[in-house]
Amino acid sequence: MTTEISDITSDQIAAGQRAYELDREHVFHSWQAQGPFTPMTILKTEGSYVWDGEGNKLIDLSSQLVNTNIGHQHPKVIAAIQEQAGRIATIAPQHVNDARSEAARLIAQHTPGQLDKIFFTNGGADAVEHAVRMARLHTGRHKVLSAYRSYHGGTHLAVNITGDPRRFASDHGADGIVHFFPAYPYRSYFGSATEAEETERALKHLEDTIILEGPSNIAALILESIPGTAGIYLPPAGYMAGVRELTRKYGIVHIADEVMAGFGRSGEWFAVNHWDIVPDLLTFAKGVNSGYVPLGGVAISPEIFETFRERAYPGGLTYSGHPLACAAAVATITAMEDEGMVENAKRLGEEIIGPRLAQFAAEHPSVGEVRGTGVFWAIELVKNRETREPLAAYGGSSPEMNQVVAAAKAAGLLPFANFNRLHVVPAMNIEDSVLIEALDRLEQALDVADTFVQ
Repeated sequence: MTTEISDITSDQIAAGQRAYELDREHVFHSWQAQGPFTPMTILKTEGSYVWDGEGNKLIDLSSQLVNTNIGHQHPKVIAAIQEQAGRIATIAPQHVNDARSEAARLIAQHTPGQLDKIFFTNGGADAVEHAVRMARLHTGRHKVLSAYRSYHGGTHLAVNITGDPRRFASDHGADGIVHFFPAYPYRSYFGSATEAEETERALKHLEDTIILEGPSNIAALILESIPGTAGIYLPPAGYMAGVRELTRKYGIVHIADEVMAGFGRSGEWFAVNHWDIVPDLLTFAKGVNSGYVPLGGVAISPEIFETFRERAYPGGLTYSGHPLACAAAVATITAMEDEGMVENAKRLGEEIIGPRLAQFAAEHPSVGEVRGTGVFWAIELVKNRETREPLAAYGGSSPEMNQVVAAAKAAGLLPFANFNRLHVVPAMNIEDSVLIEALDRLEQALDVADTFVQ
């Protein structure tokens, strides 16, 4: 056990115990069977650390749900929220407020192309919902294409658009969603032996799907620029450009889902920048203000904006552009600029995370593949490298994977795990020494994974 206990008092621990009791008595948790669930209590957060209910100091290698891009309790963001609360704590969205105006300006300054009109939402799921609504109204069409092995949110339409098993309980095939196979070289659906083959075959499959579904019926294609919880599998060379060309060819609105990959996570302000792609709509949330106050949105192209210049857009939210959330966004983006965090994320990926994960792949037989960019990486754990049998089945976990995660926590980490993968997704401003220590601790979990190799 390498956890540290410090900076936490007995009174804080007692308060945490009371919070746990109340949680179990009254709180209904997301994505969980409520009975056997034993959530971790968090007593304190700071920088790249969290303290659990027993006072253990853990390195946060998860960035929570990959949203605390600038770490916990950044003083400039906390100060901005406090200052804003002292002036205008809340105001209805039909009124101009300076925090929203400045947040929109800063976001538009970094979005690709001319995506400089910003519609604010409360998070990523409703950003996706509104992007699809805009696309349907703009085109007069209804169908939406989305990849399998994707995640787009938990609200009704967004979870149906989602391509992973979390949609199953809500998916009744009545929302106009058509799923297609993504380009995923490690677990190719097309029998590809090379990335070039994967790109060619995946694009042919996508065009065939468009033709067979009827291009005149398809309003939008939504695609995570780099899929997040689905596996951080980077598209092979030529794929993203090919997708964009197909959407132009058939008059389909291209929605880039940047909810997780955006705002520096990939080492670029937006992941589409890796391929010089400019979509028609771009959804964002999470890293826009490091999750300090709920905020999301849609960046809109001039063509789609024109659809609603004289025609009322039939949608809105009570908290669209909430001043506390937008003040947090202004402070977050400004801190990212002033402190060079996006450039630092790129450096961390190139100099520390990438090389160390490559070492893991060379030395640990349980590691099937490592992949990523910036501070956005995944480790695929397998029982057999030749067959690529995963350590946990797609859509679930396993006793073996549970032991790996437990070993990571015992080593003093708060990890991010999904199915058979461990994700390495620290804050963009994590100190080099802390990141190196976190990867040392993560290797202890891989030692456990190695014991399950067949």
